[in-house]
Amino acid sequence: MDNYSDPKNFINRELSWLDFNFRILNEARDKNHPLFERIKFLAITASNLDEFFMVRVASLKNISSVDKRDCAGMTAKEQLEAISKKTHKLVDMQYSTYARSLLPLLAKEAGVHIIREKDLTEKQRKFVTSYFHNEIFPILTPMAVDSSRPFPLIQNKVLNICAIVKKTEENNVKGFVTVPIPTICPRVIELPSEKKNEYYFILIEDIIQMFMQELFTSYKIMDSCVYRVMRDADIPIDEDDSEDLLEEIQKNLKERERSQVIRLEVDDTVTKTLLEILSNELNTKKEDIYIINGPVDLTFLNKVYSQKGFKEYKYPDYTPQIPPRLQDCEDIFDEIKKGDIFLHHPYYSFKPVTDLIETAATDEKTLAIKQTLYRVSGNSPIIRSLEKAAQNGKSVTVLVELKARFDEKNNIVWARKLENAGCHVIYGLLGLKTHSKITEIIRREDEGIIKYVHLATGNYNDVTANFYTDMGIFTCRKEYGVDSGAFFNMLSGFCEPKKWNKLIVAPIWLREKTESFIEREIKHAKEGKKARIIAKMNSLVDQEIIEYLYRASCAGVKVDLIVRGICCLRANVPGLSENITVRSITGRYLEHTRIYYFYNDGEENIFCASADWMNRNLNKRVEIMFPIEDDEIREKIKHVLDVQLEDTLRASVQNNGEYSKIDLRGKNKIDSQVVMMEEAMKECAKQSDEKHIDAFIPREKPEDF
Repeated sequence: MDNYSDPKNFINRELSWLDFNFRILNEARDKNHPLFERIKFLAITASNLDEFFMVRVASLKNISSVDKRDCAGMTAKEQLEAISKKTHKLVDMQYSTYARSLLPLLAKEAGVHIIREKDLTEKQRKFVTSYFHNEIFPILTPMAVDSSRPFPLIQNKVLNICAIVKKTEENNVKGFVTVPIPTICPRVIELPSEKKNEYYFILIEDIIQMFMQELFTSYKIMDSCVYRVMRDADIPIDEDDSEDLLEEIQKNLKERERSQVIRLEVDDTVTKTLLEILSNELNTKKEDIYIINGPVDLTFLNKVYSQKGFKEYKYPDYTPQIPPRLQDCEDIFDEIKKGDIFLHHPYYSFKPVTDLIETAATDEKTLAIKQTLYRVSGNSPIIRSLEKAAQNGKSVTVLVELKARFDEKNNIVWARKLENAGCHVIYGLLGLKTHSKITEIIRREDEGIIKYVHLATGNYNDVTANFYTDMGIFTCRKEYGVDSGAFFNMLSGFCEPKKWNKLIVAPIWLREKTESFIEREIKHAKEGKKARIIAKMNSLVDQEIIEYLYRASCAGVKVDLIVRGICCLRANVPGLSENITVRSITGRYLEHTRIYYFYNDGEENIFCASADWMNRNLNKRVEIMFPIEDDEIREKIKHVLDVQLEDTLRASVQNNGEYSKIDLRGKNKIDSQVVMMEEAMKECAKQSDEKHIDAFIPREKPEDF
C-alpha cells in the first residue's frame, strides 16, 4: 500500500460518532441489562444527540458553502445530507425502543406507568387539576404572535407548546400562540396510585395541554403540539481582539441564546399549518425537522431512573474502593514518598484526590498548590479546599479553563470565587484550551523542598469520577516535580523550558513523540522483531496518526485499538490494516481513560494521557502524556488493557467500518468493567467475607425489532 491518504481508507468522523450513539442505543435494546439501566442508556443517546447537533452539525452548517473535503472525501454539504439521513433513522429507532419495548416493560415488570390524559383515573384527574392550578398555571406565560407582538425568542432545548386559536365560531380569523414550559417545574410528575406497587407518572407538557384552553379564555384552541429547538453553540470566541477573555466568553454565551436554529423537533400531533408557521419563523429547512412519535426530548427518562426505590431494576450497588496503601493512612505525603500510588476510577475512589488537596490546604508544611481545572462538579470540594488554602496563606495558582464547552458559566463562577478567596487565577491560554489534568503541591520538609504531583486522564470532578473510568498517579519523583513546575510556569508566564524530563506536552511535542514511538515499532517489525502497539482512547480522528498506524500494520506491527467513540480508521482491511483491531466498549461506566502502550523491543513504554489522538488534542490544546515508571503500576495497567481486549460482553468489534457484538459461541463471558470491580474489591477488602458484587451475565442477544 502506497497511498495511505486515499479517502476510501477513512471513515467520516460525524458518521462514526453516530455509529457510536447507535452502539449506546443497542445497549438500551439489550434485555440482559437491568430495566432501569436500559432507560438510562436511551436517555444518554438523547443527550448525546443534542450536543452533537449544537456543536458538530452547527459547525458543518457554518461552512456548508465551502468545498473543502475531509479525510473521507466528503464536503460539509455532503456530510450534512448523510447526517440527516442517519439521524432520522436513529431517532426512529429511539422511539421504537421507547414505545414498543421499554414503556410496556416498565409497566409489566416494575409497575411504572407513564400515562397520558386518556389514562387518568378520576382521583388522578383531580390531582392533576389541582397541581396545574396551584403549581403550573401561576408561572406560565402564553405569548401571542400578531402585528404588534413579533415571534418570540424560543430558548435552546426548552420545551414549548404552540397552538392555533380563533376568537369565536363566527370569526374565522386565527392566531398563533406559544407557551414556553418553565424549566423550574419538574418534567415528570408522580400521580396518586390506587394499587399497591403500581406507580403512575405524567409529563408536564401533557398536563399543560389538558388545560391550555384556560390560558386563552376568549379563544378556541384549534390545534396544538409540543416542540423544541436546538441552536448553534459553535460560536467562535474572538480571543485575538479581546482585552478580557472572561467578558468575551460572557458575550459569546449571550450570542448563543439567539444563534441559528439547527434542529426543530415537533411531536406527531403537529398540523401542516403549525409546522409551516414554525419552520418559517425559525428559518428551518425540511431536513432539519424531526417529527417525533412520542415525548419530545427523551432525557426525561433520567428523572424516571432517579425515582426512589427500584433497586432491583438497576445495577447492583458498587462502592469505589480506597486503595490498600491509603486505607488507615496517617500521612498521605509520607505514603507517596514510599512510592507512586495508582488510582483507577471509579473502581478506586476519587476521595484520595480531594483528600490530598484538602490536607494540603491546612498542612503547615505546604507552601503552594498549583492545579488545572477543566470541568468540576457543582459543589466541588476541590474548590472549597483551594479557597481554604489561599485563606490559610498558601500560594494558590489555578488555571480555570473558561473555554470548556457547556461549562463556561460554571467556570466563570468558580474563577471569580477563587479570585475572591485570594487565589491567582489564569483564564486559559490564548488560542488553546488547557485540557491537562495536573496538580502540584509544594512542601518544605526537613530535607528541603519536595513537590508532590497528581497526574490523571480525567477531570477534577468528584461527581463524574463515579461513572467515568479514568486513571491517575500520586508521585513525588524529582523529575516529575521539575516538569510540573516548568509546566505551571509556562501557563502563568513566558517560561517555556528548554527541556522536559518526563512529561510529554501538547502542542509542543506530543505529536512528534507519538509518531516517533510508532516509527520505532515499524523499524523493529521490519527488522523481524516483535512489534506491538495498544492504544486506548475516546476518539481516533487525526489523519496523520491513522496513516502512521496503517504503515505500522503493513510493516507487520500488531496494533490493538480500544476506541470508545469516533474512529476514522478502518480496521481489518486487506493490504491496509489486517494487523489492526478496533473495539469499542460500552457498559455501566463511560470509558474515558487514555493509555498508550509501545512494546519497544521488550523495553515496554506505557503512558497515560489527557489527550486522544485527535487533531485538536495534538495541535490545539495543552495536554499532558506521562510515562508510568513504577513496575507494579505498569503491570496493573497492562492487565487492564488485557482484560479489555478479552471483553466479550461489552465490546463491539469493528470490521472495515462496521461494528458488531462478539459471537459468544465457544468463548468465556467477560465484562471487563465487572472484572475491574471484582478485582478492586478483592484487592482492597480487609476481610475475606467482604460483600461481593454480583456479575452481570447476559443470557440472550439484544432484542430484534
